[in-house]
Amino acid sequence: MNKKIVLSVLSMFFLAAFSIFAQEPISWNFSIEDAGSGEVDIVAKATVDQGWYMYDTEIPEGGPNPTMIEFDNISGGELLGKFKASDKKAVVKFDEIFQMEIGSFTNTVTFKQRIKVTDKAIFAAVGNVRAQACNDATCTPPLPVDFDFGANSLPKTVIVSSTADASTRTGSGTDAANLSLTDADMAAAAASNLQPVDSDILWTPVISELQALSDGDDLADASLIDIFLKGLLWGFAALLTPCVWPMIPITVSFFLNRNKKSRKRAIKDASVYGMSIIVIYVTLGLIITAIFGASALNNLATSPVFNLIFFVLLITFAFSFMGAFELVLPASWTNKMDSKVDSSKGWLSLFFMAFTLALVSFSCTGPIIGWLLVDAATHGNFLAPTMGMFGFALALSIPFSLFAIFPSWLKTLPKSGSWLNSVKVVLGFIVLAVSLKFLSVADLSSGWGLLDRDIFISLWIVLFVLLGIYLLGKIKLKSDSELKHVSLPRLFLAMISFTFAMYMVPGLWGAPLKPLSSIIPPLSTQDFKLVDNSMELVFDDYETGMAYAAQTGRPVLLEFGGHGCVNCHKMDATVLADERVKNLIEDEFVFIVLMVDERTRLPQIIEVDDGGRNSRLRTIGDKWSYLQRHKFGTQSQPFYVVLDHQGKPLTPSHSYDESVDNYLEFLQIGLRKFK
Repeated sequence: MNKKIVLSVLSMFFLAAFSIFAQEPISWNFSIEDAGSGEVDIVAKATVDQGWYMYDTEIPEGGPNPTMIEFDNISGGELLGKFKASDKKAVVKFDEIFQMEIGSFTNTVTFKQRIKVTDKAIFAAVGNVRAQACNDATCTPPLPVDFDFGANSLPKTVIVSSTADASTRTGSGTDAANLSLTDADMAAAAASNLQPVDSDILWTPVISELQALSDGDDLADASLIDIFLKGLLWGFAALLTPCVWPMIPITVSFFLNRNKKSRKRAIKDASVYGMSIIVIYVTLGLIITAIFGASALNNLATSPVFNLIFFVLLITFAFSFMGAFELVLPASWTNKMDSKVDSSKGWLSLFFMAFTLALVSFSCTGPIIGWLLVDAATHGNFLAPTMGMFGFALALSIPFSLFAIFPSWLKTLPKSGSWLNSVKVVLGFIVLAVSLKFLSVADLSSGWGLLDRDIFISLWIVLFVLLGIYLLGKIKLKSDSELKHVSLPRLFLAMISFTFAMYMVPGLWGAPLKPLSSIIPPLSTQDFKLVDNSMELVFDDYETGMAYAAQTGRPVLLEFGGHGCVNCHKMDATVLADERVKNLIEDEFVFIVLMVDERTRLPQIIEVDDGGRNSRLRTIGDKWSYLQRHKFGTQSQPFYVVLDHQGKPLTPSHSYDESVDNYLEFLQIGLRKFK
């Protein structure tokens, strides 16, 4: 008997994955206390929700994330000792997953960090605390919680010795920490023997100028159509799963039997049922977007932690598809929906029937919907998740409505059988392949270098060769029935799988593989390639690139991209790799590419006013993401714009569009206006 694993989620598994980032199972309270002898303690009191626990500050190597403190700026003082719990000892237990002894805390715990005050007048301690909270089902990422103490925060009882080393007054003071937006970049420009640029001008917002240049074309509409079509495609694919396919004749027959005397009413009920499916899934898309917002979804889609979580979830679902175990929602959920159907009348009962379908089909549709929502998040458009859900739900609802109108078509449907399990296994192979994409995003964003392009392609080749062998009946999994002969459809699918694997082989030596460019890692991660078609000179710093443009007298082509941006990789492989585009950029433009998800830390923390609230930019990606929001008023990637030497736009912005001719026209318009 298959082992059943019950996942407790709000409505779908991916909603739980998103909600991890919305939960705050640990609340913090910060204070500063006099420890005597001119020393103070930064006190961080953590309150952990019931059912959760947090890890100790000392964790063996290879274990989970420890609780830790980070300082962005310390002036007028110096650290003493380590950050550790002061009021209780951690409960140490052997962890089966990490295979080591790990300490943890529950309920409340107080941590302290000792600081020796050397100058009360300039004292400042600014930083954050990171802690990972876990329960029996999941863990939260160790997101930072900020604290900020100044001279006014010190207890009046603190007495500092007059013999304090005067050098500490200037060692790590406020001026060094509060680096302006221009200082680091001026240094980079000077190192390149370039004339310094006026960063105040270059960072000036140009949102109104961009809107004035716009000719009314809305490339976001194309993105919405794209995500709608993807939703429609995956919705039709979900119909072929063993969770959904048998429901078609069962549900339609129920409608017809319920209204034997009135076929018109049966058609009406089935139509309402189909509309209810659409309403349920579209509402889910709206809820996801309303909770997190379009920009937050985009940030989550490029987050290493989120992508690792989703990678593990997809691996789990892939193994479930292949028969290793069965994933089901709690039976009480479906039983409750069934009781609602029985106790309700009219359209309300049909709505509960549709909701029951969503719950019953969870194990097959869950990973598909989750992948679709993550893909929609990368479009940076508020309506993208909703449009994806609309396409998916529309594809699911169409068969129920059509078969109710033409019930004789039910006789033409293939009967449920072992072929449905084969479809599920095939989807398992595909989900397993797609899961590597999320691991790749985490790898690229964090700079680990674990899943380079050639390794990724090698794994895909192996997976699709194994899929072809499975379709030929040479591999039999636990849930498969005996295959007496290979049917014609299976033979053709096996041929397609083998052909696809062979198509990817040249990619091991640097072939572009343009149809896969949005999924596989970029060519820059390839260890060996026969031909290097990359740009000769690409700047990754805004001010340095602008200074070079002023010196050479060329306009600037500015791109905001991301390591985890699917459409950015696709544009690189299909449009920017085109010889006409590549040559025009190299000959006439200074090309600046800014990665908004680059995790490399800045030399110093930068404090900015971000839409009325004070924000700290800690990484290079934070800085470029802020530049895009602040100067251009947008957050989606890829984003292209041609600028003059003062940072003023010469063209409307250009977004994801695989037309080489359109991109060439975009560049030529900017070049003509510059000249």
